[in-house]
Amino acid sequence: MRSLILGGARSGKSRLAEQLAADSGQPVTYIATSQPLDGEMSERVRLHRERRPAHWGLVEEPVALADVLRAEAAEGRCLLVDCLTLWLTNLLMLEDDLRLAQERDALLDCLEQLPGTLILVSNETGLGVVPMGELTRRYVDLAGTLHQAVAERCQRVVLTVAGLPLMLKGPAL
Repeated sequence: MRSLILGGARSGKSRLAEQLAADSGQPVTYIATSQPLDGEMSERVRLHRERRPAHWGLVEEPVALADVLRAEAAEGRCLLVDCLTLWLTNLLMLEDDLRLAQERDALLDCLEQLPGTLILVSNETGLGVVPMGELTRRYVDLAGTLHQAVAERCQRVVLTVAGLPLMLKGPAL
């Protein structure tokens, strides 16, 4: 089962993803895409680490997500990716449009072929006002098209608001 869990900041999407992974009854590998480059992000990473079970595996990869998914996916295993929008930000910050396109295409190409359970977490950025800056508008546009393409390849899509899951596609939780 491939699941995409979307939501705004502090909407409960990561907690929901972690609960689904724990409930899967499978060995879990958490794939973190963040780069704790400042104190605030370091604190977020610390809180996520404290919340996760110690026996879960961890892979930290800010850019080459498809490579990690192919290497880690297996029948009877659960991979939890948190999060796609941080991964997209990391790619944008490389300022290499070719690399961004290659990594995005590699992710989309591998999603339907991966064995096991996959849970993808991402920030829904399309519900707010249109950003003023060019880079921010590009980010929102890329995130929106990425979410559409990933949602198409997932059996379950959930929007999380105020800690409540709203089913958009697929079987109920």
